Formats: sequence, C-alpha cells, structure tokens
Amino acid sequence: MRKTPRQERSREMVERIIDAGRTVLARDGYARFATTRVADAAGISPGSLYQYFRDKEELLTVLMERYWAEAGDRVAASLADHLADPPERLIPNVIEALLSALEQDSQLLRVVIEEVPPSYHEDHLHHIRRRIQDLGSAYLAGRAPEERNGTTRAWVLVAAMEALSVRWILDRPAIRRDELIEELTALVTNYMFREDPA
Repeated sequence: MRKTPRQERSREMVERIIDAGRTVLARDGYARFATTRVADAAGISPGSLYQYFRDKEELLTVLMERYWAEAGDRVAASLADHLADPPERLIPNVIEALLSALEQDSQLLRVVIEEVPPSYHEDHLHHIRRRIQDLGSAYLAGRAPEERNGTTRAWVLVAAMEALSVRWILDRPAIRRDELIEELTALVTNYMFREDPA
C-alpha cells in the first residue's frame, strides 16, 4: 500500500475502501473493476482512494491477500481446534469450515476463481494451502507416527478438498450440503487411513 494507516480514522478509511472493492469486484467482475467505481461505492473521491492505493492493481492485490487470508484463517482455526479429535469428528468439522469459508461470498469466489489473473493471488493461496497442509501433516503424524508420506497425503487431501468444494459452490449440482459433507468425509477417511501395499 502507498500509505500505511496509523490513525483510527485512516484505518477505517482503508477498511471502507477494501469493503467497497470487494463489492465492486463481486458485482462488476474483474474486467470492469476500476478505482473510480470503488471510490463511488465507498462514497469517497478517487483522490481519497489514491492516498492509500497507487492504482487498481495495488488495491486488487490487497483485496486478494485479505480474501484468501480470511478464508484460510477460518479453515486453519477449525483444523487446529480439532487436532485432538478422532477422525470421525475432525474431518466433517474441517469440511464444514472449508465450505463455510468459501461460501461467505460465492459471487466473489466465482470472480476470483474464473476471472482474476492468478498473478494477483497465487502466492497468497499457496501460503494458505501450506498452512493447512502443515496442520494436516501434524495430525497424521500424531495419529500414525510411523507414517512416512503424511506430507504427501496432506497435500493431496488439501488439493482435492479445495477443488471439490469450489466446484460444488460454483456449479451448484443437485447434491445437498449434508450429502456432500458425508461423501467428502468418506473420501478423506478412506484415503487418510488406507493400508499401503507392502
């Protein structure tokens, strides 16, 4: 950001701009995302916006960082809170947290996934995946210390759960939420605790 907000009033202004930016991005899409639209949605002048953000690229970068950090925090917190739980409680709770995090704004999710160039958010998304994978690896190590490929399994699980959850939210197939959670729980459980061939 061009200017780091230090006073409460400045911090409130930045939050107002970010909230307006999310609204405009979800409503108008990436192609029509512009600082003038964001300023209008925030009820401020473009000049006020430019005090904090150099251009729409900088604003979009901050939006993507914030978007994925919030989603990642919800899922990581749920996983961390349940690391001591048995799989039959941990897995559906984490899947529920993932779905809830991604569903917070399904229209914004669609724009982020389908329109925003990966260069704006791939680093942020990679960092969040890494956090969740590390927690998953820790869980697998705690359940089966002799397991050699816990890191590999955690990577596969995070990638699969992310892809399936995003597609369910965006495609809206004729599958109820509780059915999806049940199926994903079975998928994860069978994969996590399968017997490796000798």
